[in-house]
Amino acid sequence: MDKFQWFRDAKFGMMVHWGLYALPAGEWRGRRMGYIGEWIQSKYRIPNREYHALARAFNPILFSPEEWVDLALAAGMRYLVVTAKHHEGFALFRSRADGFNAVDATPFGRDIVGELAEACAKKGLKLGLYYSQDLDWAHPHGGGYTAAHTNRGPEEPESEGMSWTNDWDFPDNAHKDYSICFEEKIKPQVRELLTQYGPLCLIWFDTPRTISPAQSRELADMVHALQPDCLINSRIGNGMGDYQSLGDNQIPEGALSGGLFETPATLNDTWGYKSFDDHWKRPEKVLSLKKHLNACGVNYLLNVGPDGLGRIPAPAADILRQVGKEISPI
Repeated sequence: MDKFQWFRDAKFGMMVHWGLYALPAGEWRGRRMGYIGEWIQSKYRIPNREYHALARAFNPILFSPEEWVDLALAAGMRYLVVTAKHHEGFALFRSRADGFNAVDATPFGRDIVGELAEACAKKGLKLGLYYSQDLDWAHPHGGGYTAAHTNRGPEEPESEGMSWTNDWDFPDNAHKDYSICFEEKIKPQVRELLTQYGPLCLIWFDTPRTISPAQSRELADMVHALQPDCLINSRIGNGMGDYQSLGDNQIPEGALSGGLFETPATLNDTWGYKSFDDHWKRPEKVLSLKKHLNACGVNYLLNVGPDGLGRIPAPAADILRQVGKEISPI
C-alpha cells in the first residue's frame, strides 16, 4: 500500500482543539466572545503575563486518552488529529525547546500527546498532530504580521478586530523577525513531535502567513526525512503539502479531482471549547455531510473541543456515538 492509500480509505476523522483556552471557555472578565473559542487571547488582547497564568490552573484530572480514542472509533473515525500546539503557543507535549507546555508549566504534569499516541497505538487508531507553525502569540517573533495581509483574525471579521500576531505584548511589528521564532521554537518542536511519539499519519500545519517558501520546504524535508510515511497538509504553505486542506467548514458542491482533499469542520460553532455554544449539528446532519463530502472525494475531519477538565462535552459524545451506529464498524 502506498503512503496515501490509508487517507483515501479513511473518509472520516476526529480533530481535537484543546489548550489553555478551554479554561476561560469563551468568557473573559464578564464578556462572552462571539467568535471561535481558541482565539480568546487575541480577541481580548490578553497579555501573556495574565494568559500564561492559566497554565497554573490547567489540571484536567478527567482527561482519559483511551476514552477519546474509544469515542473516535465508536463514531467510525479512522484517524485522530490533536492540537499539539495552537496559536497561543502552549504545547500539549513535553518540549525541551520551550517550557510553556503541559508537562513543565502546569500542575497536571503529563505529556498529553504521548498518552494519546500510546492509546492510539494500543487501539489501532491512526494519530496525526496539528501544529501552528507560523502564529505563536507566546513568542516575541511569532508570525502573522506580514505587510501583504491585514492583522485581522481568521476571516478578517471587522467586528471582531483580532490580530493574527501578538501586537498587544509585542507591538513593534516592523522589527519582528519570524526566522528567530522559526529557529528557536518551530523547528525544534516539530522535530520533537516527529521523533518522540512513534509513527504519525500526518502533520496538520495551519495559517501560513509569514512563513517563507524556504522555511516551508525545510519543514517538509524534515517530515519526509524523519517520517517518510507521514503526510503533510497544504497549510504548511507556499504550495507544498501532500494533500489539500479545504477551508474551515467548506463544503464543495461537487466532486474534486487531482489530489487528496479534506474538510476540517466543527460539530457546533467553535473549535476550542466554549461552555455556552450549544449549536450542535444533529447526527442526521453529520451523516449527510459525511456522505456528501465522501462522494466528492473529500475526507470529513470533524472537530470536538474538550473542556478544561479534559472531557469531550456530553452532547458531542452522544452525537458521535449515534453517527457511529449508522456507519459500518471499522
